[in-house]
Amino acid sequence: MLKTEGICWKKSGKYILRDIDFELSPGECVGLVGPNGSGKSSLLKLLAFLALPTSGSMWFKGQLISGKAPLTVRRQIAIVFQEPLLLNSTVYDNVAVGLKIRKVPQALIGPRVESWLEQFGIAHLKQQTARSLSGGEAQRVSLARAFVLEPEVLFLDEPFSALDAPIKKSLFSDLTRIFKQTKVTSVLVSHDFNDIQRMAERALILIDGEIKASGRPADLLRANLTKQASDFMSHWRQCKEFAQNS
Repeated sequence: MLKTEGICWKKSGKYILRDIDFELSPGECVGLVGPNGSGKSSLLKLLAFLALPTSGSMWFKGQLISGKAPLTVRRQIAIVFQEPLLLNSTVYDNVAVGLKIRKVPQALIGPRVESWLEQFGIAHLKQQTARSLSGGEAQRVSLARAFVLEPEVLFLDEPFSALDAPIKKSLFSDLTRIFKQTKVTSVLVSHDFNDIQRMAERALILIDGEIKASGRPADLLRANLTKQASDFMSHWRQCKEFAQNS
């Protein structure tokens, strides 16, 4: 679905990302994990064609993408950011806006929007102003707005990090259910390895703009890693051991 070879991103003479080789298969969820400042969100921007790499090659569904991605490619992608970027309009209009931009017939917009409002448990809020919502409700709107587009690839950039634990747990449960239903191809960025372990089939550990390890999340907890990757994973290994011994 998505592939990169040797992509680098350099800003102000400094490498943000270096020599990234990445593959994403249809229906797969890949997690990008690492400490703050490791380059996770920067890599997501490149993979979602929001920015251009300084060097290297990128393909989308077998098509080499040189320079700015064409509209036909960008319309197969949806992104959910850490902070919901909502319009100053109703919840319904926020979820419908992408379909209207893409000139989907009005007769189809209504049922699709209503369906995703129900899926995320916010149908009762559809006429409420989106910017008046709580953090958890706003993120549900943001997710519904992405899923209603039926994207080929969905990018999630720290979608839970600003939420309180109970709200995160509820949203996480709904999102996991929807992932199983839709089997959407996705990339999840998080600094919390627990999020990656619950949702992703495969994880990449980024540190200082480079991929230091990759594999199944459960395997990364046991694998012999480079010192930097091992230092990062030591916290999550200790959490797992604590949970097992409690």
